[in-house]
Amino acid sequence: MQTDIIAAIATGLAESGIGIVRVSGAGSIPLVDSLFRPLKSRSLAETTPYRMRLGKVEDEGQTVDEALVVVMKAPHSYTGEDVVEIQCHGGVVVMQHILDLVLRRGARLAEPGEFTKRAFLNGRLDLTQAEAVIDVVRSKTSTGLSVAVDQLEGSLSRRIRCVRDELHSLLVRIEASIDFPEDDIPEVELVEMEAVIANTLLKLRALLATADEGRIYREGIKTVITGKPNVGKSSLLNRLLNENRALVTEVPGTTRDVIEETLNLKGIPLRLLDTAGIRETEDLVEQLGVRRAKELVQEADFVIHVLDVSDPLSSEDFMILDMVKCRKAIVVINKTDLTARWRASELQLSASIPVVEISLLHDSLEKLIEEIVDVVMDRSVSQQHSALLTRTRHKQAVEKSLEDLEQARATLDEGLPVDLISIGIQGALENLGEIVGETIRDTVIDEIFSQFCIGK
Repeated sequence: MQTDIIAAIATGLAESGIGIVRVSGAGSIPLVDSLFRPLKSRSLAETTPYRMRLGKVEDEGQTVDEALVVVMKAPHSYTGEDVVEIQCHGGVVVMQHILDLVLRRGARLAEPGEFTKRAFLNGRLDLTQAEAVIDVVRSKTSTGLSVAVDQLEGSLSRRIRCVRDELHSLLVRIEASIDFPEDDIPEVELVEMEAVIANTLLKLRALLATADEGRIYREGIKTVITGKPNVGKSSLLNRLLNENRALVTEVPGTTRDVIEETLNLKGIPLRLLDTAGIRETEDLVEQLGVRRAKELVQEADFVIHVLDVSDPLSSEDFMILDMVKCRKAIVVINKTDLTARWRASELQLSASIPVVEISLLHDSLEKLIEEIVDVVMDRSVSQQHSALLTRTRHKQAVEKSLEDLEQARATLDEGLPVDLISIGIQGALENLGEIVGETIRDTVIDEIFSQFCIGK
């Protein structure tokens, strides 16, 4: 348990119906008791936990606000410590005044994510569950929220611990037979070691295969809409968003800066970026937009390239296609309601880049949306949303564990001493432990929780 008391505004620092000031740590109950006057005379220490008390927050005898206060006693609270929440009216000034009162009475302002960090340090959450808290807050779609909630409930933790338990059991038996040969402890059969390692490798490879899907639901797909001027890029953006977000005119070069919006596409968050039309131009401002558009294509997770079938193909079209060919992409051939000047076969695209022919002015987007989802999710993803690797550090830890176990298996195949095999197993255990926070450095923990907002 931490010895100091922390406090912060737990709700947004903006005008709202209710504002919450959260206080946590040993001594938080008498601290809040010193500034809260309940309608009934009983102190907060005598109050039944988890029941609201109505009263007034006072500053030197002057009423600051009428408020509800709830006490949550250790260890049955979010942080695992004594926690008191003051629920006042949601004005910025009143919330800040109450927080100042708490700080003047001995609390300190909580660091970003410190409430959740204390929950982790006090064993209320493991590290994957703590990370899931911020994912719940930042979810961009209901599917992303479902993935975050599954992780908050321990789906990834259970999967990791299951693997670690099997490896740990094997390691204990190997080391016992090495360290205590005089006790006639049975040696672990090589066949059994090989079976456990092989089974663990299969499980970790299956888990690693979820990393791209997990990242998609947590971060969204950076999707760039590109093409020459006036091919329908902004029209596509507006149709996908179902609103007139981008200015559409018949004048080429209307879009000069990048327009970014987030789209929920069948549960997949797409960060759509409508870029300037790529062409040679003498306009300095448009040149900057074209340069930025080319940079974004290189940075994108996914590219939607739009072509105008009513306009003859040019060297600029093939130049942009060359940029797109090496990326995850889809080609949209627009304006099919007009006379076609070329055929899709002339683009000479690989089979990995689907082509959708459409009139953005008249046709439904259903087929296009289905193709986008298929390409983004690689057509092979389970989409079961359970036990996904959602962060780069998760993925790297599993990759390192796989390397360690492959080394252990190679050592086993070469007939080398058993104690060398145990080194690889131990390495895998440590790397998997980093995911749930059992074998992780303090600096990494600090970095993770620094990404949280203050008050969470």
